[in-house]
Amino acid sequence: MKVHVNLLRDDKVSKSLVNDRGEAESNMGNLRRTDELIDGPNATYMGSVVLDRWEERLQDIFYGRPYDMLDAALTDAVFKFPLDIKPFRDMIEGMRMDTRKFRYEDFQELYLYCYYVAGTVSLMSVPVMGIAPDSSSSAQSIYNGALNLGVGNQLTNILRDVGEDASRGRVYLPQDELAQFGLCDKDVFASFLSSLT
Repeated sequence: MKVHVNLLRDDKVSKSLVNDRGEAESNMGNLRRTDELIDGPNATYMGSVVLDRWEERLQDIFYGRPYDMLDAALTDAVFKFPLDIKPFRDMIEGMRMDTRKFRYEDFQELYLYCYYVAGTVSLMSVPVMGIAPDSSSSAQSIYNGALNLGVGNQLTNILRDVGEDASRGRVYLPQDELAQFGLCDKDVFASFLSSLT
């Protein structure tokens, strides 16, 4: 990991790897908390009003007005690193998708969802990790690589969690691709139910 971090480091950021890791962990703690709104134990009680309030809190964080200690950690990161609010807002939009969309017609729809819930996390990480001024890769190519990594991780999670998602009434596998193999939602749910017995 140290080699990877050194390739991306910005010399202007003189923090040690330990401090960078702490900043990343603070950021990830806040992101995990956002994800728990929709996938956590109280998810059935969460709705658009909660996500709207969460987005207001995000705006407050970027204005330097944290609500609690986790917000304060992210506020600190916002002031130390060139973080943009857009990926954070887009992640909340991904959480909204989870409250209203349970099927994806094709890969293009699924890709957009993967961007919202995971690609955004990678885009948030690049400013914290930094980019070395002498890097032979352009900033755009590094951000594109980070985005692809995030989307790829989410696609892997979708394949890993087919049964868990089915238990929540969600089928992330593209409907057109299921149909290509003569399958449909009923097959996914039947496979999940048979795994319980």
